Order: sequence, then C-alpha cells, then structure tokens
Amino acid sequence: MQIRERAETNTEGGDILQKDPRSFTYKMGFFLFAFVLMAVIMLLPSPDPLEKGGELVPLSWNAKAILALLVAAVVLWITEVIPFSITALLIMLLIPVFGIESFKHIIVLGFGNPIIAFFIGVLVLSSAFTRSGMGTRLSYLILSVMGTRTTMVILGFLIVGALLSMWITDMAVAAILMPLGVAILRQSGVTPLESNFGKGLMISCAWGPLFGGIATPAGCGPNPLTIGFLKELAHVDVDFITWMSMGLPASLLMIPAGWLVITTIFPPEIERVPIEREAIREKLVDIGPLTRKEGWTLAIFLMTICAWITAPFIRDMTGGRVDMPMQAVALCGAVLLFLPGIEVMPWKAAQQDVDWGGIVLICAGISIGMVVYNTGAARWLSWIFLGPIIQLPGFLRVFVIVLGVSLLHLAFSSNTVTGTIIIPLLIALAADLNINPWLICAPAAFTSSLAFILVTETPTNVIPYSAGYFAIRDMAKAGVVMTFVAALCVGISILVFGTLGGHYVM
Repeated sequence: MQIRERAETNTEGGDILQKDPRSFTYKMGFFLFAFVLMAVIMLLPSPDPLEKGGELVPLSWNAKAILALLVAAVVLWITEVIPFSITALLIMLLIPVFGIESFKHIIVLGFGNPIIAFFIGVLVLSSAFTRSGMGTRLSYLILSVMGTRTTMVILGFLIVGALLSMWITDMAVAAILMPLGVAILRQSGVTPLESNFGKGLMISCAWGPLFGGIATPAGCGPNPLTIGFLKELAHVDVDFITWMSMGLPASLLMIPAGWLVITTIFPPEIERVPIEREAIREKLVDIGPLTRKEGWTLAIFLMTICAWITAPFIRDMTGGRVDMPMQAVALCGAVLLFLPGIEVMPWKAAQQDVDWGGIVLICAGISIGMVVYNTGAARWLSWIFLGPIIQLPGFLRVFVIVLGVSLLHLAFSSNTVTGTIIIPLLIALAADLNINPWLICAPAAFTSSLAFILVTETPTNVIPYSAGYFAIRDMAKAGVVMTFVAALCVGISILVFGTLGGHYVM
C-alpha cells in the first residue's frame, strides 16, 4: 500500500501512473471508438488475396472479423479504459457472437491449456520465497560479498535481481530489492532526484529483475505464453533446457552491459557507501539462522529447479515412459509448500500474492491468439508487416524483431498483451517459410518482458520509481540505450547458441 501511495503522489509523472482518475468522457469516448473502428473494418470489402511464391494468401470473413476484434482490443489495451484482463475476456465473449469460433472451443483453447498450471505453480513458489524471508536473506548475502564501492553495489543489485528473477516474478524481486536500496541510499546521505548514485541504484532494482526474467520459462508471464503458443500452433516442445540454452546467455550478457550503461550515464558522485561489509553481515546475523519455513522453501525450490532441468534427460533415458512436464513439476512444488509438517505459509497468503488477473489475461490471450492463427488472420498479417524481415541476415533479423517488439511494448504497457499479438504472427510466418519457429519467436518472447524505457511499461519499473530517486526522463534516457544493447545481447545469444544447438539462423 505504501508503494502504491508513493507512486501516486510522486512529484514527477504522478499523473501518468494515476490511471483510475481518468474522466468518464475519456473512458467512454475511447470505448465507443474501439467498437466503431471494429464495425468499420468488418464492413470494409475484403482485400485481394496476397500472392507469395505462387500461392494465394486470402483474408476470409472470419479472419477479417477477428482482426476487427483485435483492433478494438488494441485500442482498449493502449488506452486502458478497462483492465487488460477484462478487455481480453470481452473479446473472448464477442468471438462466438460473430460466428468466428464456438464459445466452448475458445474456453478449451485458453483455460484448458496446461501452461496455466505452470504459471500458477511459479506464482505460488514466488510467494513462498518472498514471504519466508529467503529472498531478503540471499540479497544481503550477495551484497556482503560485493563490497562498498558504489559501482560494485550497483553491479551487486543487478546480479541479485537477475539471479532471483530467473525463478520468481520480476515484480516480487523489485519489491525485495527496493527497500534494501533505499536503506543504502539513506545511509549514504544522497539527495533524491539529484544523486547519480541514487538514480543508478534504483534503476538497477528494476533492470536486474528484467534481465533475469528472460533466462528461464519461470521468469515472467510471456515465457509460458510463448511456450503454449509454440506447442499448440507449431507442435514444437520448448522445455526448460531449450529455453535456457538461449535465454540464460542473453540474460548473463545483459548484466555487465546494463552495468556499463548505468554507470556511464549516471556515474556515482561518491566512490564508496558509508557502510562497511561488516554492517551488512551484522544484518545477516540480526536476521538469525535459517528458519524452518526458509529451509523448506529453499529445499522445495531447489528440488523444483532440479526437476525442471533433469526432466528432459529422464524422459529420453526412459524412452518417454517417465515424463515430468514442467507444468506438473511447478504445480507439484506449489502443493508441497502446504503439506502437513511443511506449511510454509497459509493458503490465504498465497491467494493474496498470486496475480489472478494475470492468469486470466494469459488464458484469454492464448484463446485470442489461437483464433487469430486458426482463421488465417495471423498468416495474412505476418506477410503484410513481417514478411520483409525474412530477407535480412540472421543476426540483423533478430535485431529488427527485438527493436520492433520494444516499440510495441511502449504502446501496450503489458508483457502478456505484447506476446499475445506478436507470437502467433511469427509462428504463422515461420510455417510458411519452413523455418524453425522457436528461433524466430525467441527474440520476440525475450523482448516482450524487457521494458527499459517507460516507467509505466511494467510494475517492475514502478516499484523502484516510487522511492523517488529518479525521474521518468532518467529511466527513458538510459532505457533507450539499453534497448539497443539488449537487442545486441539477444542477437548474439541466438546466433551463437542457436547455431551450437544445431539450428540455422543465417
């Protein structure tokens, strides 16, 4: 609650973060505009079929209708006149009204997708990691190793944020790091909005979690969304190891790159923080020995990670007789937390922490994306907007996809919404061109959660911003540079490790 109040009363950008007080006229105006635009698109005559390689790519009535609904959704998502998840549910309800798909099938496509079990399991594990105190303990432990040089403190926060967000949600990690960073800044006596060290340290509280979120499927919402689309639309199984083979190197490359960007644009005005390593170690002593809840959380967490990583090898060794899908492993880890004798936290606490709106958005997003693909609308759109990028060399293709998705993210301010729109288009394009859909979807999936420029793009940015040490323009200045740097990191990772994995991206 304190974070929310501070975000709403911050001296700069408060109006941008206050979305609820928008006027009735504003909301109703854009709401009606969205559906007028939808009606206009539906009433327009269908365009002539596209000709690609001697084959015609038509736009059927169903495809045109779902595109019209998607345009209405985009308007509502951008203007945020109603919540993201409610917009997605509204479009789901309208799809059967126009005869595009049956309501029963839409529900099965989205809410019946097993990837939802993975997302729920990860969110419950994330809640346990935060509530047990394990996240705070690990943060202090790593910071005690990094020393007191201000540049190394910033690097330490980036490392801690990235390592934690590989396994728990970005927003939870930012919430763990922000109060630690504020405590250091207050003891250093720096001035909010004026101190470069304050700006750099608070931005690192957001960037570290963003870097780590792309490393594993558990990192953030667009990751399981992409895996679900690849499985359902392209029949491609992306397991934990496959994702990490390119996501982890990209994440690790971004840590030193982001550190250089922050310390170059915001060189700290003080060389060392007035806190000795011993003081940080004393905080660890004050926390006390590992509690029972922390011990169980750590044990279950490590067992879950091991199961995720070893599952593909066990499946191959047993000829498929023993199969542990990552969705089942995540759900198993979540269930273990509540068994008698373990009981890391009450179920009511987990209910408060789980982002049920995010789960609804992912379910509905999968339904919408599947219908866009199945009607042929994704294929038609992909040739209109994305066809030219295939003519580019592999590395440049990845670079352009990353920059394009970054621009989309500025408009949608939602990782899941961005992924819902772009991933089905890329899968359709890959199918037509007979190229590996994972290699063309990976850069888009990674970039869907890399929101470096605007504070309002993700709650992960809002949390450190709410501390009041940097302005919106400060993040934008560093974020534009980091967006290009991230594109290079993702491109290098996919080019090098995609080739080593036996794929061809050139």
